[in-house]
Amino acid sequence: MARTGTMMLGVAVAAALGGGGLIVARMNSGGAPATALTAGGAALAAAVAPPVSAPAGPSAADLAAADRAKQVEQLDAALRKLAGGTPDFSVAVLDRRTGQSYHYRGKVRFDTASIVKVQILTCMLLRAQDAGRRPTSAEMALAKPMIRRSDNDATTRLYNRLGGRTAVTRCNKRLGLTGTVVNSRWGLTRTTAADQVRLLAELADTRGPLSASSRKTAFTLMNTVDKAQDWGVPAVARKGEIFTVKNGWDTRSADGGLWAVNTIGRITAKNGAVDVSVAVLSHNNRTMAAGVTLVEKIAKLTRTHLRY
Repeated sequence: MARTGTMMLGVAVAAALGGGGLIVARMNSGGAPATALTAGGAALAAAVAPPVSAPAGPSAADLAAADRAKQVEQLDAALRKLAGGTPDFSVAVLDRRTGQSYHYRGKVRFDTASIVKVQILTCMLLRAQDAGRRPTSAEMALAKPMIRRSDNDATTRLYNRLGGRTAVTRCNKRLGLTGTVVNSRWGLTRTTAADQVRLLAELADTRGPLSASSRKTAFTLMNTVDKAQDWGVPAVARKGEIFTVKNGWDTRSADGGLWAVNTIGRITAKNGAVDVSVAVLSHNNRTMAAGVTLVEKIAKLTRTHLRY
């Protein structure tokens, strides 16, 4: 049977009712679409085009992480600028609500001066717990002036009663204070800002080694320091917030008469909106007053930039 012509054009017509319109598709001889004639183009696009997903935006977690990174960057910059013209310092912050921490030179060791008294208090409380008892009246008679008035004689007596450097070193390991080196002359103990916020966290941790009674004792003493000694961390607290604090200050001829000035403490709110531990350590201050001004300025910078 003869074929008519040397070229055949295959035509396929498909009709469908889509969106009220007739759709006509013409196919070439190879079966691929050549043209599409529509009376209802929108319906055709919906029928044959693959779905296009809108690009997913950043998650809430991504946005929070980016905001935190910006906070840290800005605080780092502010502290570097301050460090350019001031004595040596370090700072650490721990937010117990979020679990976020911040360190600026947080693992550099500084002399404790009297902030070591919080370590001594904590070790005394653990010793009493281990013996299945509360602190004795004799122990508390030393602990109260040690924290509230920073009494050095009471500290020396309690330190020796506990077993001195050996006992406090063993206790510090239990508390996870890996960067602290205890000295037989307790005020020359070397510590880090990171260790100090770790210690403050242990004083508040319901799952930590300290019992509820021990935590309450530490809080009460550090919340009732002598008015003349409530500088440092308390300068960051806002109206209605609660603070605990222990400060340390010392000058020695070996340091050329310059001052070490330190502050550690917590700021909390009754509604739970704030629960932050802060440690600021410094040395080579020309005067004690200058050191107090410096550590308070640093503490305030952490609150400004970390927004706790």
